[in-house]
Amino acid sequence: MRKSKLYKYRTLFKVLFWLALSVAYIAAVLPQELAPTIGTLSDKAHHILAFLVLGILIRLAYAIDYWTALLWLLGFGVFIEISQYFVEGRCSEINDILADSIGSFIGLKLSKYLRKII
Repeated sequence: MRKSKLYKYRTLFKVLFWLALSVAYIAAVLPQELAPTIGTLSDKAHHILAFLVLGILIRLAYAIDYWTALLWLLGFGVFIEISQYFVEGRCSEINDILADSIGSFIGLKLSKYLRKII
């Protein structure tokens, strides 16, 4: 059986996934005054963008089905919100988890098309 072109980039996608996951977590648990911002994007846009990227990378890096990837990403979003509860100057919001869900959904759907062209 012939391996897809995606297979030879799998290690790169794994590194990028874990790097993105680490950066997202660190940015989320830094005190608000130290947290990075991307232009004038809102907090919810940051969540959507971060989880969109994670959704794409997890499916490109690992042979994982859609629902399992979605479950892992939503679990990570909940973990971030629980962590923020213990950080001074940060607060946990259910709307952040909703934004994470939207970003994950979009990223995972986009990954389906990217897998076809890579």
